[in-house]
This record gives sequence, structure tokens and C-alpha cells, in this order.
Amino acid sequence: MPCGGFDMDDVKATGRRGAGRAARHMQRQTKGAIAHPCPPGQIGGTYQPLTPKAVQDIIDVAYRLLSEIGLGEVPAELEEMALAKGAYLNEAGRLCYSRQMIEDVIDKSPKQFTLYGRDPKYDIEIGGDKVYYGTGGAAVQTLDSQTGLYRASTLHDLYEFTRLADQMENISWFTRICVATDVPDIFELDVNTIYALIAGTQKPVGTSFTLGNAVAPAIEMFDAAMGGAGAFAKRPCCKVHISPIISPLKYGEDAFDVAKEAIAHNMPINAIIAAQSGATAPAPLAGMLAQTTAETLAALMMVNVIQPEYPMIFSNWPFVVDLRTGSFAGSGGEISILNAGAAQISNALGLISGVASSMADAKAVDAQMGMEKGLSSLAAGLAGANMIYESAGMMASLLGASFEAMILDNEMLALNQRAIRGIEVTEETLGFEAIRQAVYGDGHFLGGDHTMDAMLRDYYYPKLANRDSPTVWEETGAQDAWGVARAQLAQLQAEPRAEFLSKTADKMIRDKFPIKLDRSVIYPE
Repeated sequence: MPCGGFDMDDVKATGRRGAGRAARHMQRQTKGAIAHPCPPGQIGGTYQPLTPKAVQDIIDVAYRLLSEIGLGEVPAELEEMALAKGAYLNEAGRLCYSRQMIEDVIDKSPKQFTLYGRDPKYDIEIGGDKVYYGTGGAAVQTLDSQTGLYRASTLHDLYEFTRLADQMENISWFTRICVATDVPDIFELDVNTIYALIAGTQKPVGTSFTLGNAVAPAIEMFDAAMGGAGAFAKRPCCKVHISPIISPLKYGEDAFDVAKEAIAHNMPINAIIAAQSGATAPAPLAGMLAQTTAETLAALMMVNVIQPEYPMIFSNWPFVVDLRTGSFAGSGGEISILNAGAAQISNALGLISGVASSMADAKAVDAQMGMEKGLSSLAAGLAGANMIYESAGMMASLLGASFEAMILDNEMLALNQRAIRGIEVTEETLGFEAIRQAVYGDGHFLGGDHTMDAMLRDYYYPKLANRDSPTVWEETGAQDAWGVARAQLAQLQAEPRAEFLSKTADKMIRDKFPIKLDRSVIYPE
């Protein structure tokens, strides 16, 4: 393979090593080369923006917020259930949880669970130290591949994003990335979103529901796609995203209703807190983290009041407001370090952590986009977040989504996983004997077994990032990253469409629910 202008297979080996090298090459070919030296699920946690004392101080204040200030606007049913399990009302009539009650819930909460794909090869065990990247968002606009300008997102866009994510090896799950603005009815929107997810991928998926009455129909659709009644409950392959807290420190009724329905159908919960600094949470970063940690713990308490020990992703997503304008800022040093800190706090609590990254403020697929996405996604990964949302395709401060960005982000995520993997120090990797052989032999390391093994084991080779010389780059069209991604998108969209939903199941779903996506999109002639 080419390396620095040389072809390793053409470098002559010494007689002393030649026979063994040839045999080992044959063995490698028999076993197959390692195609991905840094797959999803690397072990994170090496980056710790907070000291251990700072982490504990933030957690202590979070406990105080919940035990002294408490939660307002509590749904009557939730309040009754919580009081029966040991919560109490303070002098202002706000619902409070004692530190001991919260710690008991944390102790009993699942520290890991399997997030299933419809195809078992996509199952991932989340929790512990493993880091996975996936999508998220609710963009109302899509960056059009033909015009390079934004337009309203459609149901067809959502299906195409789902299908594209299925083809991206470093995106471990797909949460609906855009809203189908051409489906105005709330119930029909939720149902059609589920249909697009089922038709487009067999990876784990996620969605949100506006109202609880759409959860049962969604389960029916999954059951139809997975082989019959009860199939989803056995392998829940879709998590529900709820935002149960209205910052600062108020419960939301709709999210409570959705959570009850999801729990009744064995659908895992991703509870997201997305307060904004200086607007719905304190502007200082430490105070921001204290409040959002308290609010995410309040979500955990709500879920456990409904069903003790129920699997929940602890998604503390501290967001940033540009205090000069009041607009949401999806990128920058502050939001990067806040989400990394949130991961660190969740890990210290021993809970399954979820954070956000890659919410570029950039509108175009350009250098600003790459800078913003790379900074935030790597910080979150190195901090050891289990689930990193919004990590592929998001643009324009979450208002837009881009197919080309998703393709480029997929490669970025592999580079991130490589950085998270770190440097393994062993007798083999230290290479004393390899150095001896080079010094006393050829005087270089090209073509040696030690180098070839490292080439397959230790290095990730980008498929899209250009490493050619300027001359070769010019001769091959002088494309920028956006152009390369456009070409890759066209190639992927032209490939035959895998049928993830049988025609029988499709008919069953269409006969019962108002599906808007034309059959010809799913089953092209």
C-alpha cells in the first residue's frame, strides 16, 4: 500500500526476514485485514474539565436545589405518586426530593442496558465507559443539495436522512434529525416519523412524541415490522426523547404523559434537559451545570416514581445563549466544555450519560462547520459521554440539517473514536526489537512486519479527507469537502434500496394509519 511515495509491498525485505514476512502476509490475507481500527464504542473519560472537588460541589448544589427549592407546576398525578414514595412539599408548595431519596434512586438505576437494533448486529450496550455517536435534532429546514440553500424539511427528507444514516458506519443510532413540516397534524406527524424510521434503517432509532396517544400506534407499527404483537417489547429498538423539565425547575405535563405511555410499552427513555445559559439557567458555567444536573435528576425521579429501576439515559445538555443577541449558540468553547463537564458529572453519579455536540452555527459545509463540529464532538467523546447526540448532519444552530454534513461528520466521528482510543503502550508497540532490526538491517521501517501490523491496527485512513499533493488535487478536479460529499451522496443515493420493511408489513401499517410517504419512494420500480 502507498505510504509517503513508497509502496510497502515493493520494498525489498532482507533474506533474514523475507520468508516469515511472506507467510505472515498470507496469514493476514486469510484472516482479512482489520477494516476499522477505531470502531464505535471506544473507552472515554481521559478529558476531565472539572476537578473531582468541582464535580462534587456541583452535585451537592444540585441536591440542595431539589431538596430546598424543588419543582413547580407538577402534574397532579405525578405529585400524588411522588408524595406517596417519600417526596414532600416545601413552604412554597413546590415538590422536593431529599438527598437520601435521590441517592437511593441513583443506586438502583440501571447503569447499563442494551439499545437494540432491529438487526442484532446493530445492538449496542450503553453505559460504563463506552462512547457512541448518533444523531438528534428537530431541524425545520434542510440544506438543499442542488441549490446550496435552505428550504423547509419534508417527510421525504426525513426518510432520506434515515436511509443515509443507515449507510454510515460510525453513526451508531438514528434519532430523527428533521421535522416533516409538510405533515401539519400532530398525530399524523408522530406516526409518519415512526414510519420513516422503520422504512429507512435497522439501526437503533429514537423519536419524540408530542402527545402520549401516539405511543401505542408507534408500538403497533414496530410490531408489524418486527414480526408480530409483542416483538417490540422483547427487543425495544426505539427510545423516546422527552423533555420533562421546563427550566428553571418546573415539570411539563405533556412529557409526563408520554413517559407513562412509553414505560407501559417498554420503550427506553432519553430524558433531555436543555436549559440555556443566562436565559433559563445561570450564566456562569458552574451554576449552569448545577441547575441542569438538578433538573436531569428531577427527570430521573419522575421516571422512577412511575416505574422504579426503569432504564433512562441521563441527558444533561447545557445549551449556550449568545448574551449579546439572545440567540442560541450551538458551538464554541463554552458549549463544548459544558457538555464535556455534564458527561463527567453523569459518569461520577454512575448513570448512563447523554450529551450533545456538533450543533454547528455554520450555515454552509465549510471551514467554520468543521471547526465547530470537531471541537465539540471530540471534547464530549474524550470526556466519556456514553451517548453523544446531534453529532452528524446538524447545521445552522439546530435549525437546519445537511446530507453532505452527515457524510463528512461520519468520517469525523471515526477520527474522534481514534483519538478517544488513545495510545496503547505494550512491549510490541514500544518496538525495541523493530528498532534494532532497522538499525542493523535496512535502515528504515518501511515494509517491516512491525510497520504492517501497526498500519492495520493503529491507523485510520480517511476515505474523504484529501491527502494528495496540491498538484494531484488540482489534476483530479480541485474539489473542496462539500464537493466531495456531494459526489459521495449521489453515489449512495443511486445504490439499490434495501427493503427494511416487508411489503406485507407495509400494507398492514398503511391500512391502519395515515401514512403520507408514497410507496414508490420505499419500493422504486
